[in-house]
This record gives sequence, C-alpha cells and structure tokens, in this order.
Amino acid sequence: MAIKSLIINPGSTSTKIGVFEDETLLFEETLRHPTEEIAKYASIIDQKDFRKKIIVDFLKEKDCDVRSFDVIVGRGGLLKPIPGGTYRVSDALLEDLRIGKQGQHASNLGGILAREIGDEIGVPSYIVDPVVVDELEPVARISGMPELPRRSIFHALNQKAVARRYAKEKGVKYEDLNLIVIHMGGGVSVGAHHGGRVVDVNNILDGEGAFSPERAGTVPVGDLIRLCYSGKYTEKELYKKICGNGGYNAYLGTNDARVVQKMVDEGDENAKLIQSAFYYQIAKDAGAMAAVLNGRVDQIILTGGIAYSPVTVAKLQEKIGWIAPFTVYPGEDELLALVQGALRVMNGEEEAKEY
Repeated sequence: MAIKSLIINPGSTSTKIGVFEDETLLFEETLRHPTEEIAKYASIIDQKDFRKKIIVDFLKEKDCDVRSFDVIVGRGGLLKPIPGGTYRVSDALLEDLRIGKQGQHASNLGGILAREIGDEIGVPSYIVDPVVVDELEPVARISGMPELPRRSIFHALNQKAVARRYAKEKGVKYEDLNLIVIHMGGGVSVGAHHGGRVVDVNNILDGEGAFSPERAGTVPVGDLIRLCYSGKYTEKELYKKICGNGGYNAYLGTNDARVVQKMVDEGDENAKLIQSAFYYQIAKDAGAMAAVLNGRVDQIILTGGIAYSPVTVAKLQEKIGWIAPFTVYPGEDELLALVQGALRVMNGEEEAKEY
C-alpha cells in the first residue's frame, strides 16, 4: 500500500508544501506570505500557528483530509551539527528548533509544524538532511586558528539527494562511491563524498569557498579585519557584504546568473571577467576536493539552478573534466528529497536517527 506524505518546506516569505503517494507527487503549492503579514510576528517561531492554518486551509480546499497522511516531513532547521540522515522529531530536536540552536531561520518551522500536525493525527514526523549536516573528518576541521574551527554548512539536502540518485541510477551503493558534488545556486557548495559521508565541504553561508551570486566566499582576511575597524560599516552592514550583497551582486549589481550571461553575450568585458572568476574559483575548489579524495573520484555531479546553463557546464568541464566524468542534475527538488528520506525509514531501508 502506498505511503501518503505531507512535506513542509518553509521559506522566509513562503511555505512550500507537497503531497506524495510514495515518490509520486499528487500536488504541490507555494503558499506565499506577504511581507506585511510576516512583519506582524516578533519572531519566526511566532509564525507557527499562522503558517499551520494556511497549510490546513489549503489542504481543505484541495479536499485532502489531513488524517489521510501516514507521515509528515519538515525541512530541517539550524540545529546543532549532526550527521546526515532522517531524524525523528523528538522533544530534544523540537526544543532546539524552538530556541534556534544555531540561529533563527524559517526552516526551523519545518520540524515544528511536522511534529505538531503529526502528533494531532497520530503519525510519525521527520526532518531530513538539514543544512547543519556535519560529517567533516577531524583533519578537515582545522583552520589554522584554534578559536575558529571550520564548520559544515552547505546544501546538504540536495547534495545528498543527487549523490544517492546517481548511485541508484548506476546500480551501486552511495557508500561505495567517491563523488565531488557541486551545487550552484544563491550559494555555491563543493563537497567531497566518501563512504556515504560528506567528509569535506565549504561553509556556504559566511565562511569560505567560491563566491556565488549573493555571497563573497573566501576573502583576504587581513583586509577584512581592517575593514571591520575602519569605522565605515556596522557589523550588520559588513556581514551583508559577505552574505547577501557579495559575489555577482557586489560586482555586477545582480544575483541572477542568467542576467550575467546576457551581459557577457552583449560584450560586457567586466561581466566576462567576473563570470570567468566564478568558474575559476569553483574549479579550484573541485580540485581541492579531488585531493581530499586522493585523486580517486568516480564522478563529478553538477546541480542547483545554475547547472541549467550549458555554458556553465561546458566551462567547468573544460577546467575539471580531467578529474572525473560529469553528470548534471540541474535545479533542486527539495520536496522529493524530503519524501525520499522519510520513505527510506518507513520502508525499513534505514533506521530513523535520534537527535
């Protein structure tokens, strides 16, 4: 009998939901929340009842009985660092989502809403591969300053999903592969997958790696310190230059890689230079991950929205095609990745992890 799932993926101004039977999507919807509506709430957690009502009301409109679900799955939030996998929304996990263990973000509501709806109808609730998935090898945590260990914050859900998809298509176990997965979206993550774990990856949020449409990536540290004490910027303003207004935004005034490509096509030499630097930095990170894997790489996987660009794929193949063959899975299907994580537990392929 098919397993019916409700998937909840909250964003800052929307809540995306999907209803599945096994891996078949019955319907999905992005429930948008006007800024003025969101602004009424002092904190993200205060939005819980508001978002829950919108979800339940929409399901009623679709003549979908909430009690028909076998499992509820939420997007994982900013918890403490944990290994990848599917986690039961336990009391301890729920509490860390409520307090914002590593910060307040709309994704924290995913597990909270899943648990509340699941408890009401008497079915299990899970989260899958949140952004705080941390499987770094001890040697990869060393930064050069004991006070500043390297942290794992990356597109864990999509990186893991496409790695598993590739393994399934090839008829091998994910755990038996060495992969470099490159996710290119608003942020860029380049991960080394070994033995079913992401043993090294850049911190996409505010730490390191290639610049992206919105983030600065690795910058000269000494100069950054001097900027901090220059008196020109508040902490918030400078952080925004690193995360939000960095990368393409800073150099070219847009966070849309398609617009950058149009600028290049129209002969903009500066755009051409910045785009070349984007490819250069990603390729350099991939080369580093090849070294992490001792040069034994089975496949390089490109994913995320920018992987739709044939120019991007061609440029990266030109630079790093010598490392391993390429597979391209453009975009990201977070709803499907979430339901697949829950199904692996519901079907007995994996055990749910405890937080």
